[in-house]
Amino acid sequence: MKTDSILGVLKEVLITLGIAIVIALLLRVFILNTEVNMPSMQNTLFAGQRLLVLKTLNNFNFPDRGDIIILRPPIAPKSEYVKRLIGIPGDKIEVKEGKLYLNDIPLDEPYIKQPPNYTFGPFIVPEDNYFVLGDNRNNSTDSHTGWTVTKDNIIGKVWLRYWPLNQFGFIGSYPIDEQLTGE
Repeated sequence: MKTDSILGVLKEVLITLGIAIVIALLLRVFILNTEVNMPSMQNTLFAGQRLLVLKTLNNFNFPDRGDIIILRPPIAPKSEYVKRLIGIPGDKIEVKEGKLYLNDIPLDEPYIKQPPNYTFGPFIVPEDNYFVLGDNRNNSTDSHTGWTVTKDNIIGKVWLRYWPLNQFGFIGSYPIDEQLTGE
């Protein structure tokens, strides 16, 4: 009788351990843990904050305009960048007089630290490329410096800030598409 109960407990422990391993592997496939290292996303994100990112798998969970994303830039250093997705293939981007224009429509961007002090464009986002900007426009290495990011180099969409605990919360998207359609 004791052997049966020991085997039963051992079986339960192995099942629980197996389930935990499967859950951990699934989380590694779908979720990335990262830290903000640069000031380019101020005043939305700050250095030292820890984030959970929903990974982009093919077209599943692909970010929209206005989402904050993690990407591998095509420039050195090749460390991950945190930026806001602004333009998709075919979009016309222009920065003039402190304002960002997307497809000739000036965007309302309450999330930026300050208006850009540079001019850029007009620029048409190439096929299979995406245009990204930091929210700290005047202190950000991003697409206005001459590069775009391919779909394959978009790692995922920032989902949750979990550290520091007093700033815990979901990271939402800003509805850029609504500004373009007038909805």
